[in-house]
Amino acid sequence: MRLFWTFFWTFLLVQMATYVMGSMQGIGYHFATGALLGVIVTILVFVIAALIPDEPAGDHHH
Repeated sequence: MRLFWTFFWTFLLVQMATYVMGSMQGIGYHFATGALLGVIVTILVFVIAALIPDEPAGDHHH
């Protein structure tokens, strides 16, 4: 379920960003471009989340 919600919100945010940036540059909105970027960004989010350690950092007193 976590995968679904992450993809859902990432997809919506990337679609919005694609629309806004396209409008600012004066180019048309393409759903396929936003969909491809949404999938890529979702994969990157999960890769980054897997690389970040889950355990606390601990004490760093010298």
